[in-house]
Amino acid sequence: MRCEAVGKRYGRGSWILREVDLNVAAGDVLAVIGGNGSGKSTLLRILAGLTRPTTGSVSGRPSSIGYVPDRFTAPERLSAASYLTHMGRVRGLSTATARARAHRLTDRLDLVGGVDSSLRTLSKGNAQKVALAQALLVDPDLLVLDEPWSGLDASAHGVLGELVEEVAARGGAVVFTDHREAIAGAHATGSYAIAAGRVIASGHQDTAHSAPLGDLTLTLTLALTARPSGPSPDDVRWDTVPGVVAVSRRDDALALRVAREHSDAVLMLALRHHWSVDAVSPAESGPRRPSDPAAPDFRPGRPRATGIQPPHLPTDRTERTTT
Repeated sequence: MRCEAVGKRYGRGSWILREVDLNVAAGDVLAVIGGNGSGKSTLLRILAGLTRPTTGSVSGRPSSIGYVPDRFTAPERLSAASYLTHMGRVRGLSTATARARAHRLTDRLDLVGGVDSSLRTLSKGNAQKVALAQALLVDPDLLVLDEPWSGLDASAHGVLGELVEEVAARGGAVVFTDHREAIAGAHATGSYAIAAGRVIASGHQDTAHSAPLGDLTLTLTLALTARPSGPSPDDVRWDTVPGVVAVSRRDDALALRVAREHSDAVLMLALRHHWSVDAVSPAESGPRRPSDPAAPDFRPGRPRATGIQPPHLPTDRTERTTT
């Protein structure tokens, strides 16, 4: 798909986008980084075919598109299962297939309350999981995600990264927005910055990630959790901490992927909140294309395809040590 000299404004208002040239190829995972009001959402709506550009053209748009807006709204009287089944049927699936895919996706994203939960009862993060599920009911040739990691819990963070990689591995393309460059470095094969309505290539393009990464494995010190005062280990939203680009948690063990320049600050924060450091290991360099057999799999307990040992998340309390 190609955008050529795309511009957008509403009525006689100021230009939101100006002279945007952008190519999206099969297998691409592209990040668009910019602040609030920079035009990121407008660009995504144009890519998804929901908004027409004022000037310029978009060609080669695929027929199968999955889209997750920055604010997801759905009929509150429906359950997640009913909504997703209906959306699947709209997109050409049978009722049984739509229902089965809805169950599979919400299970994988760990929707709190399960697929039969009423949409009106869902938190922002769980509503986001339903939005992601509806975008993936039919395998998209283009997946467009507006701030998709915002509001998700730690476990869903990693699952979303996997889903993005799977779309690209099937030959689809993914375009997502975020305001954190570290997220682009962790998940994108190319990144763009948007400011004053203009979109320019930023950092790497199909090369190694711009930010060197380090793997940190943090293990909770059980003896310290009984303290009646002071910060709690669960006070930290790790997905919002600067430099943290991937989070995976199992029981009371936590694995973080951290941009190296932020590693000291993340370690200090962890220690203040009563985590002890079980292991620190370097991340592999190079782009994380899902088709690359050497691409790291940042899930606890999964062996990597390189000689570097994976972060160890103990499953038995007798294995833990305290530092």
